[in-house]
Amino acid sequence: MMTRPDAGASTRPATGPALPPLGEAPPTERMALGPPPSAEPTILVKLPHVEPDAPGAAGEGEGKPGLRTRILQSLRGYSSVRTRVLAAMLVLSALGLLLAGATAYALQRNDLNSEMDESLARSFQELETLLATGIDPDTLEPFVEADQLVYLLMQRTLTQPNEGMMAVRDDRVIFFANEEVDVRLEDDPALVNYVTDVAPPDQVTIQSVSTAFTDYRVLVAPVMLANDTQPTFFVLGFDAEAEHQQLNRTFGTYALISFATLALIGVVGFLLVGKLLDPIRRVRTTAQRITDTDLSQRIEVTGNDDLSDLTRTVNAMLDRLEGSFTSQRQLLDDVGHELRTPITIVQGHLELQDSSDPRDVQAVRDIALDELDRMRLLVDDLVTLAGIAGPNFVRPEPVNLGRLTDDVMDKARTLGARRWIIDSRAEAIAVLDPRRITQAWLQLVANSVKFTEEGTTIAIGSRKDDDGAWLWVRDEGTGIAREDQKRIFDRFERGPSSKRTEGAGLGLTIVSAITEAHGGAVELRSAPGQGSTFTMAIPSLPLGSTPTTTEEERP
Repeated sequence: MMTRPDAGASTRPATGPALPPLGEAPPTERMALGPPPSAEPTILVKLPHVEPDAPGAAGEGEGKPGLRTRILQSLRGYSSVRTRVLAAMLVLSALGLLLAGATAYALQRNDLNSEMDESLARSFQELETLLATGIDPDTLEPFVEADQLVYLLMQRTLTQPNEGMMAVRDDRVIFFANEEVDVRLEDDPALVNYVTDVAPPDQVTIQSVSTAFTDYRVLVAPVMLANDTQPTFFVLGFDAEAEHQQLNRTFGTYALISFATLALIGVVGFLLVGKLLDPIRRVRTTAQRITDTDLSQRIEVTGNDDLSDLTRTVNAMLDRLEGSFTSQRQLLDDVGHELRTPITIVQGHLELQDSSDPRDVQAVRDIALDELDRMRLLVDDLVTLAGIAGPNFVRPEPVNLGRLTDDVMDKARTLGARRWIIDSRAEAIAVLDPRRITQAWLQLVANSVKFTEEGTTIAIGSRKDDDGAWLWVRDEGTGIAREDQKRIFDRFERGPSSKRTEGAGLGLTIVSAITEAHGGAVELRSAPGQGSTFTMAIPSLPLGSTPTTTEEERP
């Protein structure tokens, strides 16, 4: 409450306890306007609202959960990768558009509500000015009735679009805006009832009010001067629903554009995803054309991305599979050929032998045992080759190359009457599988024994430096022609001077496989009449070794 010295008691809008009369002390703070503006208006008056009927029991109208689950599983089973990728793209795009639109809408709505509150606050400042002067500019007399002051205030107030005003006293509207104002506050009984029954009679408020007509954002300022017995309410309000309509239309247009954008994304995405997944389709088509008799199909590689890398990987896998199947077929053919010969020999001798002649029986027995021994050696070699692809074919460990060289020499000198020499002994530690390396090394020694005469020299040696280790066998045999040097490492291939009974042609294949399993390769230097040197080159070995060269002859 506030008073004027010359007009008696009057009521000035306030938001808290009654203020002291103007004659006693001027207020030191600006008058508050009630609750601060909010992005979401505070509802003070609401018409009766009927909640919608509760929905039926959960799942009513739907199939049984088990049936629904089966249907969803069936749909997932028939959906393609293109469909799932496209659906994910559309969902993410829709979520992005929805989040952006909702955020923008909320910010714009909040700004619009703040603008309405600021406009109402400026109108209240005019009322404050009139109360502060207390003089009617028309009569130059002090205001003694609130009706006079409110009437003058309404004359001076220019309403904005979607804004209206009125004055209420004794539960009825005494003043209202001219006919040019579109928003007719006086025509809404619920709003009038709010002003007379709900709004505080001694406090200025800015609140949101919802009625059957519309939603309002209203300023209610009660004014009471010296001759008044009841306050006169100055009401200025916006039709908030009309203010929001333009914003709603804008975002309705945004929603339509968003749907059109999603449709465009769907069409373009369908074509783009199909093109991106085309390598996968080609993989599937090629895989369908591949059979156990035709592994020559390959996928065309286009581009340079992850799917292209996948295509190259699949092609490499097909290369390995084709090589494996070809090798398998070749192995079966060769094994059948190699085993057929000794079986035929044994069968022929058994059929022709004279069971009554002990010498013939003994001769056939010796031939059969010899052929069976050869078949056993062939099977052992095949078992060794079959284990090459296994993860534990080689088991590297630190090995002293000098001691390994001596051990191989001790085993090699029992293979034949030769002049055995160690060319070089590497006093170094290397990481390799000593059992497999010994097997390969002795195989090279046995091969040299086959193609050398008694008394000739066979030398072995080892060397180690920063690049790796070299283990070799050197002989003074018949030598190997250049055109045969690569062929002799293939399965069941023999040198031109070898004999059928001296092996199945798998020895050098095993040597090559063991060396490759260590990451190395077998090198051959040979010429007809000049002997041969087979070297196992094994890289990636520990550094820091210094080979020592000796010329030690073993008896």
